[in-house]
Amino acid sequence: MFGVFENRPEKDHLATVLPAEPSFAIMNDPGLDEPIQETSKDVEQDRKHEADFKKEHEQAFLNPSRWWFASTAFPLLAGTFGPMASAFSVCALDENWRVIVPDGPGANEAHAFNVEDPSWLIIINSISLFLALVANLALLLNMARRLSFNIAQPITIVGWFLSSLLLIALVIAATYGLDLPGQKRALTQAFYYAIIASGLYFIIAALMCVTVWGAYQGHYPQEFKLDMSQRTLMLQTISFMVYMLLGALVYHKVEGWRFSDAVYFTNFTLLTVGIGSLAPVTHTGRALLFPYAIGGIVILGLVIGSIRSLVLQKGKNKLGKRIVEKKREALVQKMLKKRGQQHKLTPIASDEKADELGMTERERRKFEFECMRQIQDNASERQKWNALFVSGSAWLILWLVGAVVFWKAEHAQGWSYFGALYFAYTSLLTIGYGDFANFSNSGKPAFVFWSLLAVPALTIVISNMGDTVVKAIRDFTNYLGEFTVLPGDSSSKQRAKQLFSSITTRFGKKSNEQQSTNGDRKANQHRGSKTEVEAEHNEEEEMNKSKHSYHYLLIREIRSVLNHLDEQPPRRYSYEEWARYLKLMGENEDVSHSHRKPPAQISNEKTNDQLDMQQGPTDDVGEKDHGQAWSWLGNRSPLMGDMNEPEWVLERLGATLEKELKRECDDLKKKDSDSCTGMEQAESVGSSSKTLERDGSGGMNEGAR
Repeated sequence: MFGVFENRPEKDHLATVLPAEPSFAIMNDPGLDEPIQETSKDVEQDRKHEADFKKEHEQAFLNPSRWWFASTAFPLLAGTFGPMASAFSVCALDENWRVIVPDGPGANEAHAFNVEDPSWLIIINSISLFLALVANLALLLNMARRLSFNIAQPITIVGWFLSSLLLIALVIAATYGLDLPGQKRALTQAFYYAIIASGLYFIIAALMCVTVWGAYQGHYPQEFKLDMSQRTLMLQTISFMVYMLLGALVYHKVEGWRFSDAVYFTNFTLLTVGIGSLAPVTHTGRALLFPYAIGGIVILGLVIGSIRSLVLQKGKNKLGKRIVEKKREALVQKMLKKRGQQHKLTPIASDEKADELGMTERERRKFEFECMRQIQDNASERQKWNALFVSGSAWLILWLVGAVVFWKAEHAQGWSYFGALYFAYTSLLTIGYGDFANFSNSGKPAFVFWSLLAVPALTIVISNMGDTVVKAIRDFTNYLGEFTVLPGDSSSKQRAKQLFSSITTRFGKKSNEQQSTNGDRKANQHRGSKTEVEAEHNEEEEMNKSKHSYHYLLIREIRSVLNHLDEQPPRRYSYEEWARYLKLMGENEDVSHSHRKPPAQISNEKTNDQLDMQQGPTDDVGEKDHGQAWSWLGNRSPLMGDMNEPEWVLERLGATLEKELKRECDDLKKKDSDSCTGMEQAESVGSSSKTLERDGSGGMNEGAR
């Protein structure tokens, strides 16, 4: 796509810039030839992957969201909830499943005494836990690339399914097959932990079936491309569950509680709910709480931070790209149907055409760029509100459904639904007054599982509110302050105009074409277009001086872009900046050779050739001489794909510099080879002359004698 200086006379240029003798000495230095050849082979191998990388980047926004969920989100959920389910299996194995409640007034499950479980129930329960641990281990080894996909996934899926089915069978047997006639029977917390674990095993195994099916269908590679933050989330989740169970084991020994009650205590302690129905009474237990609570809260903070990073940044990014593509298609189709707008999407190949249309090719390209900027802004705003709606709905469902579960579980206490709703709300917000608390064997395991879901959900909701509702309130407060007690630099009239302009823009009173002219002004107010054009002109003159000047410009811009990588939010370049960077890569925004009409619709099921045909005819020359043609509103636009703008520019500038240095190295090798051939011929001629002289002189001496 980005051929650099393809029309320049490279050999003549190098001949005038680089002296021959020093290069010959360098290239024939013993010990350098082999490393240079190995480096050249490595470069060639890297270039083979470049085409695949560009294709993956160009088509990233076309991948349906469901396949992103199947390839990334589902394995991540399995790696997170698998250890949680195994922890619940441990709770299900620690205690007996049945108790007998004694007769008498006020007798309840707290006064019950245990009934020994049959040995076969314990054995099958242990086998289920073992299979689940093996499945978890296989998945983690696969994600760490220590075990292949084809081996690990059958082990993982079969292990979780078998664990689920074994626990379901035990639950059915304990419910209906182990009745005790004539006695008041009750089921322990271990029984309900087994129900939760079996459900989790079945769900995550089904999700992994979808992941494996998508991989075998070719929608994504048969491997997990999880980054460090995703792997960190799984490890942090495992650490939190292990920490919670170890704390429960300690308090089980110190306070004499049942293990399941100790798990309930450590859960609402580490989640900072603080219900108060269970508290340590010994000095040892209270002293241990100091370090234990701090350590657990730190781990919980790390888990919540990782969830926020993944869900709010990575997930939003992927779904946001799809929204951008939908809006892009709608805008292009609208402009193609509207009279007087089609020419703004077609490259201008001649000056006569530019005079006829009243705009140059650069102005037309800038129009495309600003349209794309407006699409990005609108899609970003829509994506934020969509994320708030989804996370808010999930939080609301957890609240209402959780209240139903607690209402039914605590019926012995006489809870009403409103009382359960009140308890769920105060627990969800980690207030924990303590006036309502779970005492039933079914309510405590339900609370443990529900709270592990509810607290991260609340975190996501609050984060999404910060991008939407809180931001709107903050902006309104700032406007109100400027009009009243905190006046700013602008006058009241100017602030009123700005407010009116933002309201009309938000409610769509301007068309996308009219709004696009303001697409990037806010992001680049410090950059004037005149200054950028002058800088581009100066750099063009510098590039034409010598090859070394061009290399210097590339290295200087690479260093400059490196400073942009860590900016938050990610930097967005102005059109003039993009034009300057593209010129360094060999592209010229003033010439239509590598430009083309944007496609109205792109399908990721088509090949590259079909995609090119679908983009429609243009007036430019063929792509063979100038790389792949593209449009700011097309699938090859730098504004599309997964990389942010500094990353894209840095990757392309680095590739351009690599290509230029390799080309120079190849020319030097060829030149040195010609020099070596000339020297060998000269040496051959010299040795022949000496032989003739020696033979001639010998003959003369012989004749004299």
